[in-house]
Amino acid sequence: MLQLGILGLGEGRSTMSAALNSPKWQLKRICDLNEDICRHRAEEFNFPHYTLKYEDLLNDSDIDVIGIYTPDKFHATHVKAALSAGKHVVCTKPFIDDLADAKAILDLVNTTGKKVFVGQSSRFFEPMRRQRKDYEEGLIGELITVEAYYHADHRWFLEKGWSLESKFKWLYGGLSHPVDLVRWYLPDIIEVMGYGMLSANGKKGGLHHEDTMHFIFKSKDGRIARVSGAYTGPVQPVIRDSEMSCIVRATEGCSQADYMDLRYAVTTNTGEEQLITWEHKLKHYFRFEGKSHHAGEYQNYLEYFHDCLETNKTAYPDVREGIGTIALLKAMEESLATGLSVKVDAMLKKYGL
Repeated sequence: MLQLGILGLGEGRSTMSAALNSPKWQLKRICDLNEDICRHRAEEFNFPHYTLKYEDLLNDSDIDVIGIYTPDKFHATHVKAALSAGKHVVCTKPFIDDLADAKAILDLVNTTGKKVFVGQSSRFFEPMRRQRKDYEEGLIGELITVEAYYHADHRWFLEKGWSLESKFKWLYGGLSHPVDLVRWYLPDIIEVMGYGMLSANGKKGGLHHEDTMHFIFKSKDGRIARVSGAYTGPVQPVIRDSEMSCIVRATEGCSQADYMDLRYAVTTNTGEEQLITWEHKLKHYFRFEGKSHHAGEYQNYLEYFHDCLETNKTAYPDVREGIGTIALLKAMEESLATGLSVKVDAMLKKYGL
């Protein structure tokens, strides 16, 4: 059993639930600068071991892994501190917000021998896991293209002060989920072209950046993919559509993993159509009010990371894949700003990566 410390108790709420319900992890200590939220989490989970000082996690020799769930702008600093203290790291997405920090993190991974795992939770949701398994087993043939989207009515986010800050961008806060799903199947994206806009609802709500975006990716081998996101308008009910979906089209079949309603459809290389749902696992995935926290995914990825650490295997997305996704997102951001296609390598070379 590995011991975990958690930094950041907003999103870290799901990770607390994940660790406390997992037979593979022992939650050792939690940390946040806000003592009120520490007390609230201590009461909610009957877990009194909290601190207001990150140093207390870093200096605790019993802690094997630190989970980082702080605001994006602090990720690089907190990851570097954890690695320097000899801890493995699980860090929520987006991994870092500035590629200027990437080389220092890579150097620390190499010198310390510690592992960094990026918590791209959507990969660890039941429909997406089944979709990947079927693809790897050859049930739909050779990949042709991937389409992924995240369309949600997130106007309730506008009630959170941080969403109205000039630095907040749905490109990173939302679209990073379907972008990661595409990179799971096409890791070598070399070029991106996209358009975006700030919708009338977004403007009214006080957003500063695009809340509606569509992109086309081109991979090194010539295959293409599509990603889109829309965040401040009404959506269809889940019986018709899902807030997030990944569609994999291949030479002998096609599959679609629908996120919010735990639904998966596949037409295999035999021509057989299957529809699978996991309603019986709703309580595993969505443990709190509504569906704003999805702790089941976090438990799935924590247990996957545990198994990789125990067997000395790389847990994906690892540090390099995490940095690659940030480079792609930066290229997407530049395409939005310029209206031009952007080479991803240019982003990496700019920072000596």
